[in-house]
Amino acid sequence: MKDLAKRFLSNPILLPKDITPSNSSLQVICLLNPGVFRFKGKTWLLVRVAENKAQKEGFVFFPVMNELGKLEIIEVAINDPDLVSTDARVMNYRGLDYLTTVSHLRLLSSDDGVHFSESDRFPGLFGMGELERFGIEDCRVTEIEGVYYLTYTAVSASGVGVGLRTTTDWENFSLPTMILPPHNKDCALFERKIDGKFFALHRPSSKEIGGNFIWLCDSVDANRWGNHKCIIKTREGMWDSARVGAGASPIWTEKGWLAIYHGADERHRYCLGAFLLDHQNPSIVLGRSIDPIMVPSEPYELSGFFGQVVFTNGHVVEGDKLTIYYGAADEFVCGAEFSIAEILAVTVSVR
Repeated sequence: MKDLAKRFLSNPILLPKDITPSNSSLQVICLLNPGVFRFKGKTWLLVRVAENKAQKEGFVFFPVMNELGKLEIIEVAINDPDLVSTDARVMNYRGLDYLTTVSHLRLLSSDDGVHFSESDRFPGLFGMGELERFGIEDCRVTEIEGVYYLTYTAVSASGVGVGLRTTTDWENFSLPTMILPPHNKDCALFERKIDGKFFALHRPSSKEIGGNFIWLCDSVDANRWGNHKCIIKTREGMWDSARVGAGASPIWTEKGWLAIYHGADERHRYCLGAFLLDHQNPSIVLGRSIDPIMVPSEPYELSGFFGQVVFTNGHVVEGDKLTIYYGAADEFVCGAEFSIAEILAVTVSVR
């Protein structure tokens, strides 16, 4: 299936070997889904870096942060009868779920939007406190009135929720707060307020009932959220039949708020699509793409830590050009350009 993406010729633009581990006892396993923003004339990526201890034959390691913010490694034998290891990303041991990697966020900048590097002036962001004990993941960055809002997935033994930190200079940050409790993730703030309120997309879910759907909520202060409404559901028999989740901040266009989202099917293939929301009442869905606008098709998207995946939570808008930075196969960071007009043209009306 041909999609609308014009992939960077230099893809992947970041590989695990390009990032120095945060600790000499760890190795970088994969890079995922960067948040993206403009700051001081540069393009910045807030990349999710997943790490673990070098594997030892016959054992798996679960890296976790203790209550003091220090890393601890739990070592379990592969043949332990209390270990359930059906997924390379999440395993269950003695009735508790553990991640096989621990993630933090690293800042990289670029003058041309293609070649990125780190600076000691801008350190990484790590999980803090009990609710971020298994790390922080998949950050979306939204600038509103000079403040950068970082919404990210906070992971702990208590579940997966949405954390928030803010900054104005990328050197000093507010203390983390959990704004949406478990189970919730994929939270993207709108890039401007509507009638004085913040708006956000998010993805609550339940293992027992309902599904992995996209919801809308609003807030007067970006900390306390309400007026929740489910607006985008999965579609049976289609590319987004199993789960959907928001990408980065919805984009203001003349036709409405354009949102890029990810969808997955029962085979766990992740593609990108789009939907359109009303300017003044974003709970009204005006349109939605039938086919995906991006499909995993390149070798670096088909094979990696978890293959058949394109997943974004960051982009830059320059007129009609939308540059999406995305995670490929849960291992590499890549880039692609789109025409906003072309996306709008395939976002058909919802009646």
